[in-house]
Amino acid sequence: MENGVILWADDEIDLLKPHIMFLKDKGYDVLTTNNGDEAIDVLKATVVDIVFLDENMPGLSGIETLSIIKASYPNLPVVMITKSEEEHIMEDAIGASISDYLIKPVNPKQILLSVKKNLENKRLVSEKTTHAYQQQFRNIGMEISNRLDFNEWTEIYKKLVYWELELEKAQDQGIVDIMRSQKDEANQVFCKYVERNYLDWLNGRTAEKPVQSHTLLREKVLPLIKENSSMFLILIDNLRYDQWKMLQPIFEEYYRVEQDDLYYSILPSTTQYARNALFSGLLPSEIAKKYPKYWVDEDEEGSKNQFEGELLGENLKRFGHDVKYSYTKILNLTAGRKLLDSLPNLMGNRFNVIVYNFVDMLSHARTEMEVIRELADDEAAYRSLTVSWFEHSPLMDIIKFLAAKKIPLIITTDHGSVRVNNPVKVIGDRTTNTNLRYKNGKSLNFNKNEVFEVKNPAEAFLPRTNVSSAYVFCRGVDFFAYPNNYNHYVSYYRDTIQHGGISMEELMIPFIYMKAK
Repeated sequence: MENGVILWADDEIDLLKPHIMFLKDKGYDVLTTNNGDEAIDVLKATVVDIVFLDENMPGLSGIETLSIIKASYPNLPVVMITKSEEEHIMEDAIGASISDYLIKPVNPKQILLSVKKNLENKRLVSEKTTHAYQQQFRNIGMEISNRLDFNEWTEIYKKLVYWELELEKAQDQGIVDIMRSQKDEANQVFCKYVERNYLDWLNGRTAEKPVQSHTLLREKVLPLIKENSSMFLILIDNLRYDQWKMLQPIFEEYYRVEQDDLYYSILPSTTQYARNALFSGLLPSEIAKKYPKYWVDEDEEGSKNQFEGELLGENLKRFGHDVKYSYTKILNLTAGRKLLDSLPNLMGNRFNVIVYNFVDMLSHARTEMEVIRELADDEAAYRSLTVSWFEHSPLMDIIKFLAAKKIPLIITTDHGSVRVNNPVKVIGDRTTNTNLRYKNGKSLNFNKNEVFEVKNPAEAFLPRTNVSSAYVFCRGVDFFAYPNNYNHYVSYYRDTIQHGGISMEELMIPFIYMKAK
C-alpha cells in the first residue's frame, strides 16, 4: 500500500534515480519532472501529498514555481532543494511558507526524514505521546494514592494538565478517556484532602499550608513590588491553569516566564469571596467586620465586587506599601480599548492592577447561549475559544505595549471552573443562593455524604447571614439541583462550566510572573 504521492521537480532528475528508487521501496509513489511548468501541470491533473522542488531550474525558477503552487495549494507541503547557501534564497523560500529546506547534495535518508516529518508527523507524535502517557499512567496513579501535601498536589495537577493537552493533540479517543478517568480519580482524592485540611489552614492549626486568596498579595505580590520600580498585575477572571498553558506560547513571544506557580482559591471559589479576599488580604468575614462599607452580603442588592480597588489600597497601606497604584476593571470591549489608549498615563505608577472579565463571561455564556455551547462543545474547544478571544482582544495589545516598555507582569486569577455532570439534590428556602456549586442558607436539606458541609461559617471565616445558616460545597463534577422540576433542571445544567465548589480546576489556579524579553 502506498504511503503517499511525491512530486519531485529537478532539472537533473535523471541523476536522482537512486533516491527515487529508495522512496519507491519505502512505499511512496514518486512522480518526476524536470521543470516548473510541468510540475504545475502535474498538480492540476494529480492529487499529490508533498512536492520536492529544485531552486535552480531553467524556465520557471524554484521560487517562482513555489509561489504559484502556494497560491493554488496553500496547504500542500513543499520542500525546497538548492545548491546555494545564499541567505536571501533561504529567506525568500521561508517567506513563501516552505515546509523544509535542504542543501544539495542530499542523501536518500534526508529525503525520507523530510517526507516523514511532513506527512507522518501527526501519527508519529500521536504514537509517541500515547506510549509516553501509558508509561506515566501507573506512576501518577501511585502518587495519587499517597498522602500528598499541597505542593505535591500542585505537581500532580500540573502533570495531569500537561498530559491532557498533549493527548488532545494525539486525537486517540481511547487514551483520552483513560486520562480523563485518572483525572476524575485524582479529583475525588483531592476533594477529600481539602476537606481534611481546609479549616486547619484558615485557623492556623498547621504550619504547612498553601498560599491562598487572602495571602497571595502578601506572600507573592508584595515582594515583587519591592523588587521592581513599576509592575502590572492582570487578573483574568476564572482562568484555569489549562487555559493559561494554552495562552503561554503567545505571551512568550514577548515575555520570559520567571515563575509558573499555582496557588489555592478559598471557598466558595467564586468572584465575590475569592477576589475580595485576594485584594483585601483578608477572609470574607474579616472584610465584613473590618470594612463593612466594602462588603455586600449575598442577600443584598448590588454588585458584590464594587470596592476591590479600595480594598487593595487598604491592603497595601496595612503592609507598609503606600505606593501609587491604579485599579481598572474591564467588563467589555469598549472598556478594554479605552484602557489601551490610557496606558501611557499609568506608567508613572509603581503598581497597576487590571481585572479582565472575559473568561468568566464566556463560561456563563456557554450555559445560557446555545451558539456558545456549540462553539465550546468540549474542553478542547473551550480552551481554543479562550485563545481565539485573547489573540483578538485589547488585552493582547496591552501585553504588547507593556512588553515594549519592559514592564514586568503578573498574570493570575481569582478562581477556576469545572465542567459539571453529576446532580446532587438539595432543598433550601427562598433565601438560599443560586450558585450550583455551593449553597448558603438556613434549614438546608441534603445528603451529608454527598457534600462538604461547614456547619459553623465562622470557622471558615464566612459571613453568617442567619443564626442557623450553613454552607455546603459540591465536590469534583457534582452540581446542586432542586427536586422541583428536577429533570429539566438537570438537563439544562449538565455539562456546563461552573465554579464555587471543590475541585483541582477551581482551587489550584495560576500565578505567573514574567519579565519582558
